[in-house]
Amino acid sequence: MSETSSGTTRLGEASSRSRGRPATSPEVSETPAEQAGSESLKLVPVGESIRYRKRAQSAEKKVEALAEQLAQVESQACEMAERLQSLQVEQKLMRKLAAAGAVDLETAALIAKARVEGEGKADLDGVIEQLRKEKQYLFAEQASGGMRAKRTAGAKDRVQSSQMVLEKAAKEAAVTGSRTDLQKYLKLRRNFV
Repeated sequence: MSETSSGTTRLGEASSRSRGRPATSPEVSETPAEQAGSESLKLVPVGESIRYRKRAQSAEKKVEALAEQLAQVESQACEMAERLQSLQVEQKLMRKLAAAGAVDLETAALIAKARVEGEGKADLDGVIEQLRKEKQYLFAEQASGGMRAKRTAGAKDRVQSSQMVLEKAAKEAAVTGSRTDLQKYLKLRRNFV
């Protein structure tokens, strides 16, 4: 007995058991209709096989295209995340510089941003303090009495309130005792009172 005949015999035994009939001999084989049914399950017509293959190839191409699109979208997402983080740091830096009293906000921001980018994770407050020490001209004077540029001859002091101007003129007239200072005080008094 060859291997193929023993293989069909085993199939015959299994099929007879599944139908509830006992297999009487090891040489019992399937009927021609059963053999045709089992072969049709195993074999596929050539035309259908070609269609399946084309569908599989097109599906593979679609998978490759989608994988490529996914890679592009992921790279764009990473790029946008980096940009967003950079903008958030820049905005935070601008707010802190404005709170620190930066006169030239753009210049101070550019210098501070360059220093922050040079360091990995920089302390913004530390960078601003260092910038404040090194480049004092970028910041307004503090209440503690920092250095201030002197006024030129053409620049006049700003008047804060009429009461202060009137008091100043009265003190000046009282100290000097000059008639011109007294006249100046009386004119101002007429305007405000």
